[in-house]
This record gives sequence, C-alpha cells and structure tokens, in this order.
Amino acid sequence: MTEILTTPCSRRSALSSATCGFGYLAFAQMAAAESRSSSATDAKATARPSALAPREPHFASRAKRLIFLHMRGGPSAMETFEPKPELDKRAGEKAKGNRRLTPSHWAWKRRGDSGLWVSDLLPYQAEVADELCVLSGMHTDISNHTPAMLQLHTGSFQFTRPSLGAWVLYGLGTENSDLPGFVSLCPPVINGGANNYGSAFLPAVYQGVALADIKTPIKDAKIRNLQNPHLTTVQQRRQLDLVQAMNTGLANANPQDTRIGGVIESYERAFRMQTALPDVMDLSQETQATLDMYGIGEGRPSDNFGRQCLIARRMIEAGVRHVECCDEFWDQHSALTRGHEARAASVDQGSAALIKDLRQRGLLDDTLVVWGGEFGRTPDTAKKDLDGRDHNANGYTMWLAGGGTKGGIRYGATDELGYKAVEGRVHLHDLHATVLHLMGLDHTKLTYRYAGRDFRLTDVHGRVVQDVLA
Repeated sequence: MTEILTTPCSRRSALSSATCGFGYLAFAQMAAAESRSSSATDAKATARPSALAPREPHFASRAKRLIFLHMRGGPSAMETFEPKPELDKRAGEKAKGNRRLTPSHWAWKRRGDSGLWVSDLLPYQAEVADELCVLSGMHTDISNHTPAMLQLHTGSFQFTRPSLGAWVLYGLGTENSDLPGFVSLCPPVINGGANNYGSAFLPAVYQGVALADIKTPIKDAKIRNLQNPHLTTVQQRRQLDLVQAMNTGLANANPQDTRIGGVIESYERAFRMQTALPDVMDLSQETQATLDMYGIGEGRPSDNFGRQCLIARRMIEAGVRHVECCDEFWDQHSALTRGHEARAASVDQGSAALIKDLRQRGLLDDTLVVWGGEFGRTPDTAKKDLDGRDHNANGYTMWLAGGGTKGGIRYGATDELGYKAVEGRVHLHDLHATVLHLMGLDHTKLTYRYAGRDFRLTDVHGRVVQDVLA
C-alpha cells in the first residue's frame, strides 16, 4: 500500500501543503459535522457510488442468492447418490493393474415421492430428496486436489482467476451495505487457499471475506480489528472521514488503480460491520428447535457445519449475495467406511436442515444451494480390504436445490461401474454457466477486460444445462 500512497514531494512543497492542511482540517471537521446532521437522502446523493450497489441482472433471475456447501476432498457417488448394482455384483474382481472393484458400503433406498436413490449414509438428506436435483454426470479436468479445487471455484486450474463468488458479486452487487457481499465460512488454508474466494484481476472489492478456516470451528471465529478499544464510534467516524477524504482524492487522481476504491469500500463496510456482523452471527436469537434441527450442540459432530449452514441462512436473509460453507476432508483412499461415516455425521443434518429451513421461510425458490466436492472417487482400489477409493475426475456427483432447479430428479449417469460420466455429462464450466444463468447472468456476457482481452468465468466454454431448470 505504501507504493500507492507515496508521491514525490520536496521539503518546500511539504511545508506549504501542511500549512494549508490546518485550514482544511478545520473545514473538514465542520463539513463532516454538517454532513452527519443532513438527511439520509442528501448523504446518499453526495456519497461516492458503491461498486457493490445492487445491479439488475441480464434477464429475470430465478435465484437471488447462492449458498455453496463445499465437500472438500471428493465424496463418493457410489456411497451417496448413485447406486451401482453391477459394481456390487462384481466386488473383488480385478480391475486395472493390482486394483480390484469395490462395492458400496451402505444400503440404498428410493426416497420421497420422487423415488430418488439416496444411500443410508445420508439419512437426513434422504428426507429432502424431493428438493434435490442430483447431477450424476459431473466431470472435470484434473484429479489432484489443489488444481481441482481451484477449477471448481474459479474455472481454471492453471491461472489465477476470479472466484465464482467474485463474479456473482461483480455482476449483481449486494443488497446489504453493512455486510460483505461474499463470505467464505471455514475455508481451507491450503489447496489454493485465498484464491478460492479471491477476486484476482477483478477489483479487490469483489473478493470474499473469510471467517475462521478449515481447522477453526466457526463458533471460535475471531474477526480481527472489528472494533477499536481506544476510540468511541463517533471518534472512529471522524477519523475515518479524514482518511477517506484523502483516499478519495487519491482515487480520483489515479482512476486506473482499482485497489484504492477497494480500500475505500472496505474501510466503510468495516466501520458498519462493527454492529451488523456480530448480530447476524449471533445464534442465540434462534429457537432451540431450530438449533436442534441443524444439529447444533456442544460435542455433537454436526455442530460446526450445522452452525455454518445456519449462519449462511441468516446471512442471505440479511442480504449477503453468496455464502460458502466448507467441510473438512472426504478424501478416504483407505478406511473409507469410517471416514465417510464421520464426514456424513458432520454435514448431513446441517445440509438437510438448510433446505428445510429455507423452504419453511419461503426462501428456497429464490436461493440456489449447491452441494459437492472438487471431484469424485474411483470404483476400484488397491487396498486389500476393499475399504478405500481414489480420486476420479471423470465421473462424480453433485446436487443443486432451489433457485429455479427441478427437485427430485437425477440428471446424467456414469457407466455401470462408475468410472466415467456417459449420460447427461456436465463439465464444471457447464455447472458455472448454469449457476450464473439461474442468477440472471449470461455467462458469455459477464466479462471483464484485463490485459487486452475480455475474461469470463467459463473462459470460452460452458453451456447452460436446460434440462435441470424448472
């Protein structure tokens, strides 16, 4: 930041400017006092336009907000939403090299009025089967965690690109000027780290705000520098007015440097967040019945993710545009039964409760929920006990709910053993195009000019999956 704010200045000009500055400070104080006593309408009329102000979509949207439930590590489709009777029948047979086919480790049932297949691993999500649009033909380009996670979040595993949340915020703005427009709850600090919720070459104001991290329970999230213990709110406002006056002057003198605008926006939002953010994260305002529905309680395996889901609901109610919740580790190359069981105990109840809660509150129809990992898992293993699966980018499952999607359907499928998507194939670029479409954004028109060319989330790829739209 020093490079931005420093300008060449001789001793003579510094003394001259400082002398003039005393008068300016007196004027600024009087002007600020008068401004605070002015009407809200006048204040808005003279304020610097916000880059986060709500904007009209390209066309009428089905979804106004987005929640992504990120299952880091890659859940197994053969253990969750895609039964493979042929795989079970041929369990133990030799596959490639020293690998052998591995059966599902849980029983299957048709659920709800739709008859959607959901395994016993996910009893709570089974209860909301009629709301789920299961994408069983998902595929992506790479099967290593870090590049795959970056592609899931940004559309690219090779280059630093803006995240999905940053693109959504850039396209639509946000509806609450006191809160961030894009929040990532408990994101991983590895596997791409902050790039998964970053803005890259988009203006910095569109990057996500991280609360806690993958190793820190959301109830222990510490929001640093939210309040100043040495100054009253009035004193902070006066101090900020002075700083922002200088920042605004610098921004006007350097219109090509979007970082300055990002600083101005973040300072203002941080000031307002002092009261708004703690309030929206305060779950004591919820009923005990709601807390129980989300599986929130001391010592319960579902507590952390349940809290994330409930906070996500409270945030989108308050006008936050996009919230991501993150679970820890679905990466079971061995001990899959124990590992997937633990992960399901963590996320299943909260995921289902979010769907139920949004439906009860009349929010599901215009809130899009996405659930899934960066890839899936293989139908075979090198483990002698057949209790493990490796990475599979060629075929896996995610689901959508609400926000203009069809409920109670499974779209696409992998082959009879689960190696690769063969029907209803949906690449990550297609998923991104479809999510943007549901949010009222044309993925081919949501562009940003950088380094001499127009960039977009889907690069030169992507198609909207029309068959899953309600």
